[in-house]
Amino acid sequence: MKCAEAGNMSNGLFSHLLKGAWLLWQVLFVAGTGSKLWEVPTASFTSSSNLSEGLHWVPHCQNRHPQDRVRITADVPPRLDGTWVSTRCEVRPGPEFLTRSYTFHPNRHLQALQHYYTDSTCGDPAYSLLIWGKLRLRQASWITSGGTEAEPHLSKVGIVVHSVAARQRLASGLPPVCVGLTLGRVVPGKLYELYNTRAGRGCLAALGFSMMELGLIRVEMQHHSHGGKILELFLGDIHTDWTQRTHYRPTGYQQPLQNAMHHIHPCPVCALVYRSSEQRPPVLPRRSAASASLAGRWVSQRCETRPTVLFLTRDFSFDPEQQVWEGIYRHYSDPFCSQPMFTLRASGHYAQGNPSSKVLGATEFVFKVTQVRITAMEEPTAKLLNETRPGKCGRAGGWEVGVEQDLTPTHGCTVLGIKLPHKEFELFKFEPDHRKHPLLFIGERPTDGSSPDRPQKRPTSFQAPMVLCSGGERPHHQPPHHSESGFNSKQVQVTGNGTERLTQLVLLLLGSVLCSLSGIH
Repeated sequence: MKCAEAGNMSNGLFSHLLKGAWLLWQVLFVAGTGSKLWEVPTASFTSSSNLSEGLHWVPHCQNRHPQDRVRITADVPPRLDGTWVSTRCEVRPGPEFLTRSYTFHPNRHLQALQHYYTDSTCGDPAYSLLIWGKLRLRQASWITSGGTEAEPHLSKVGIVVHSVAARQRLASGLPPVCVGLTLGRVVPGKLYELYNTRAGRGCLAALGFSMMELGLIRVEMQHHSHGGKILELFLGDIHTDWTQRTHYRPTGYQQPLQNAMHHIHPCPVCALVYRSSEQRPPVLPRRSAASASLAGRWVSQRCETRPTVLFLTRDFSFDPEQQVWEGIYRHYSDPFCSQPMFTLRASGHYAQGNPSSKVLGATEFVFKVTQVRITAMEEPTAKLLNETRPGKCGRAGGWEVGVEQDLTPTHGCTVLGIKLPHKEFELFKFEPDHRKHPLLFIGERPTDGSSPDRPQKRPTSFQAPMVLCSGGERPHHQPPHHSESGFNSKQVQVTGNGTERLTQLVLLLLGSVLCSLSGIH
């Protein structure tokens, strides 16, 4: 679940403050440890000497077999050469439904295909965009640890409309001059130029099109115990507010594309997308419905990244009979989830609603958080929490590393911006993976840190899917405490130095975005 809107700051100011705080985080880290800025390369990006990371965190899932264990590495700078494709029908905020095929050449040239559909199964193509350009890798990101900043330069964008019905829908939003003709004369299946370096970007903006996702890049390689490998390309996240998406600079990631030569097997969608063209968009086969029951325990498949630099894993348990849930959010300071900071355990009730009218196959839910417990996993975090005023954040002076505290008696924690209880409007979807095992997709959190506390703010896209671990565990639920609804943000007065100051600055960020970015998320 998620906490509340951060104060009364505007979205733009909120974003700049968070980025500024993160830069200060990095500076203090250097001052406190004597280290260089993390992964800022000193050599050219054409150098064969790459920095590499290793993964030590593995999802805690009782049903996993030893052969399922993987090791993950990430090179900085990333190696992009090749074609990268969607592995399923992707859902973007709006909602938008699409598949992607991006090809990167050694000479920095880029050719990208985006196929848009009218349905959430990607079975009814509407139009395709063919994008040409170049991509320049810059430096390791100072905002999102483990990512690389890049600068895309588009030279041309073409559009192919696939049906008369799609042409009519585009006519309501696109200026007719965008394709050089009135849209009523556009011939389905024919390529029209939508943008070039001499023309303005008004037509692209009218479509909500942007390649800002190429501004943040990460490539991970999965090394499987049986000897196989999978390459995944993470590109920057898409802003959940349509009006912000064309100029938003990403700090999180979308669901990854996979390398066409090194992808998970079997992957029939990969082959369809790889063989597609702007005239022949892939028509994905309808997937059989996965189990529609929430019952059991669901966990993250990997270390997850949230906008504004949060790394976490999720571990949820649901009991449909009692309609109670529990979520464990383990927060880390690194993109491999190997350096724990604190753990948040939330619980409450939920109610299932109607099938979604916007995303076919998804279901609406309402969740209520009635209890939150925190465990500090490092000494500076415990010290900061101990400095809060009595009655504002658990038992005053009682915070110890590794010892869980219940925030319910104090109705939350002022320093972390948590207030109880809290209600949110959610969107869930089930889908089978390549082995026909059920995956759970939970609604994407608003990029600006606000809360989906009203039906009209219900998500229209999803976070990374969670895998079912077991079906027999029931969450423990405590009676609700009646208190002020919602989460508010408060600033933390930063004192101390070295590691303590580092932790306090991280908690300053969390005080504004913790619950909004790590809730049922």
